Amino acid sequence: MASMTPVVRLLRELVALPSVNPAFLPAGDPRTGESRMADFVAATAAMAGLSVEFQQVLPGRSNLIARLSPSGPTRHRILLAPHLDTVGQPHLDPLLRPRVQGGRLTGRGACDTKGCVAAMLEAVRRVARSGRRPASTEIVFLGLIDEENGQSGSRHYAGLASRREYGAQLAVVGEPTRLEVVTAHKGDVWLQVRTRGRAAHGATPHLGRNAVHAMARVVDLLEGEYRAGLSERSHPLLGSPTVNVGSIRGGTQPNIVPDDCVISVDRRTLPGESETAVRREIRDLLKRHKLVATLDTLRTAPCHPLETDPGHPLVLALCRAAGRRRTLGVHYFCDAAPLAEGGIPAVVFGPGDIAQAHTRDEWISLASLERGATILEEFLRNLE
Repeated sequence: MASMTPVVRLLRELVALPSVNPAFLPAGDPRTGESRMADFVAATAAMAGLSVEFQQVLPGRSNLIARLSPSGPTRHRILLAPHLDTVGQPHLDPLLRPRVQGGRLTGRGACDTKGCVAAMLEAVRRVARSGRRPASTEIVFLGLIDEENGQSGSRHYAGLASRREYGAQLAVVGEPTRLEVVTAHKGDVWLQVRTRGRAAHGATPHLGRNAVHAMARVVDLLEGEYRAGLSERSHPLLGSPTVNVGSIRGGTQPNIVPDDCVISVDRRTLPGESETAVRREIRDLLKRHKLVATLDTLRTAPCHPLETDPGHPLVLALCRAAGRRRTLGVHYFCDAAPLAEGGIPAVVFGPGDIAQAHTRDEWISLASLERGATILEEFLRNLE
């Protein structure tokens, strides 16, 4: 511990605190919820001179807002917004004992996205302790809940963004981007498609109508013709939209003609594509092929794509600090889109590689972690 830098030591302590999203473990599991993380980060921020508040979003689950005031009146605001929750699985406990070895820190959340929490918090601490604050820009560390499931934290904050005390000129959303500045990501539509038939005895299948057979044709159409059509569309940073049939459920036993079959569909969208348009094009496709099915949305809250102007002055400033000449796009969805929907321009940035996220031996490069804190510190120091 004595030889660790402050940001590595901070990450080690964060990883040791379980903050699994309640969606991933049984109800009542003591390892769920973001409160331990929020309390620890709040105490750390307060010791660095930041003012701290908790913003309740769900029962027992609150966003953390830690503010570093400018040296003069507040005219602008920057958000550093990582999420506090992680995924979890049965073999979780060993990953709550962080290991530092071979230039890596291994443990649940090290990459997604406690590495961003550590880098962002450390950058704000350095600015606070330096005594040289921006003249008119308030720096806000915004620890968000529930990114890994429903994005309740970012959606709640976005709903308040029209208020003077919550609006911002830019949100830097913490995700492992390999220190690239990301200005676009895909959206996500989850659909349930259902075909219905007529049950009959398996010995007389001609008396029934097989819902599984009908669904087989639907799946073939979605994974074939529909996917090929999507590949003809393109976005300069995101490539093509995609479709994936992720699950299928139908029938009860071999000797009964199934009267019901359901699939779940993941459709990744580009900027300009809406859930309504996706549903309409799939319905039209099935209709053209004389297939009868019902479509329902599996998510209550929309997951829109993100597209932020790469020429935004603050985006350019972050690119300069990161030594990047251009911004990139990513395929995954995150808290950036809900914040942007609320009127806050948003980018995605952080140490680590998304390839390590959610893996059995999740890890982050210590060099990336250190570099991330340094980049963010430089970006914050150059704010007006």
